[in-house]
Amino acid sequence: MATVSSLGLSGLPLTTLLDSLQKNENQILAVIQDRQTAAEAKVTAYGKLKDAVAAFQKAADTVGKTDSFGAIAAKTGSDAISVTTTNQAIAGQYSVDVTQLATSQTLVYAGQADRAASIGSGGTLSVTLANGDTKTLDLGADTSLNGLAKAINADADIGVNATVVNDGSGTPYRLLLTSRETGAENAMTSISVAGNTDLDNFLKYAGADAANVEQGQAAQDAQLSINGIDITSASNTIDNVIDGVTLTLNQATNGTPTSLNLTKDDSVAKTAIQDFVKAYNTLLGTVKSLTAYNVDSQTSSALTGDSVARSVQTRMRDAVSGGFDATQGTNLSQIGITTDPKTGELNIDEAKLDKALADNAEGVKSLFTSDTGIGKRVSDTADSFIKSDGTLTTAQDGMSQTVADIKKQFEETSDRIAQRMDTYRAQFTQLDAMVSQMNSLSSYLSQQLSALNGAKSK
Repeated sequence: MATVSSLGLSGLPLTTLLDSLQKNENQILAVIQDRQTAAEAKVTAYGKLKDAVAAFQKAADTVGKTDSFGAIAAKTGSDAISVTTTNQAIAGQYSVDVTQLATSQTLVYAGQADRAASIGSGGTLSVTLANGDTKTLDLGADTSLNGLAKAINADADIGVNATVVNDGSGTPYRLLLTSRETGAENAMTSISVAGNTDLDNFLKYAGADAANVEQGQAAQDAQLSINGIDITSASNTIDNVIDGVTLTLNQATNGTPTSLNLTKDDSVAKTAIQDFVKAYNTLLGTVKSLTAYNVDSQTSSALTGDSVARSVQTRMRDAVSGGFDATQGTNLSQIGITTDPKTGELNIDEAKLDKALADNAEGVKSLFTSDTGIGKRVSDTADSFIKSDGTLTTAQDGMSQTVADIKKQFEETSDRIAQRMDTYRAQFTQLDAMVSQMNSLSSYLSQQLSALNGAKSK
């Protein structure tokens, strides 16, 4: 943009006039800027509303899961066992005696002086497990201890893991093969290598210690008893003995059984319901703040009068109030949840909710988790707003495009104004120069006339 520092030599108020023209042009830009600010505020407001709807949907999905109801709390008498439960578990008391843990087999090979030195060339490794499975592996060119470990560990089906350890002796590098799964059926019973005699002589194993290999640890099954019933398991994780209960064995109890108490736990369901109510009230608060109108200052919020925001409030309220328990007719008020007539927010009577969970667990569960329940209704309604082609997403995307269009309009208008102002400056500069020349000519003529008049008088 050109500037003229000498403008005004003619004595005309051209600089003031040019500034006035610039201010008038800037008013056009200010109007466009105000539109952009309002549109950007709407984009942000839609984002906040989407976040609140998504949070409410998440709470609805949680309270709508059957696992949120009928939870069982597990308490053990020692660290010998760990327990997880599902809502399929049944309250009860158990005595668990762990005789031995399940272990995996480990084979330890004779030490080698160089872990990177090849043992023969190539070959196909075969590993047979006690369960009868035989797996083969093409070892490739690298038959060193490093190469063996790398090839074995890279094969998902071979059934064993390999490690190279350093025992600090003169031939320190020892290959360890460990069955990947615990239990007697997963023990290695036979190892051989075809096509590489040297490596076959080194790795060969036939279920007993050989010249180059010894069994560091034997594979065994876990053994335990629950309430006097003997149980054998290939794994230390046992999930098919007590319905809805997964036991993890950590250590043997050495003949001193540990207790396992399973009790009904309504705290999970109560927390899910409380979080649901909290998320709903937060959503209402978000809608209220984004659509508020201040009568005293006569100022609007970003979404005042916005139809999408009103739709969110109305449809979410209907989704909550329209859910029902088809089995026993349980409703929200019967479990202690009521609507504040002034704010529309939900309130919880804790004592009434506790009683409902204790006395009418199935009815409360159905109210939130069934196909006609609140959880599914709210989640489906929320999805209609926030999915990729949902109402809120579409509104936000549309407003974002509007912002982009306004920014483009601002730039184009700003460029046109700059061009006009450059034209004004050029014209004013010419005018200034012309008037300045005329003033100079006028002064000269005045001097000449004065000189002539003086001469005539003499």
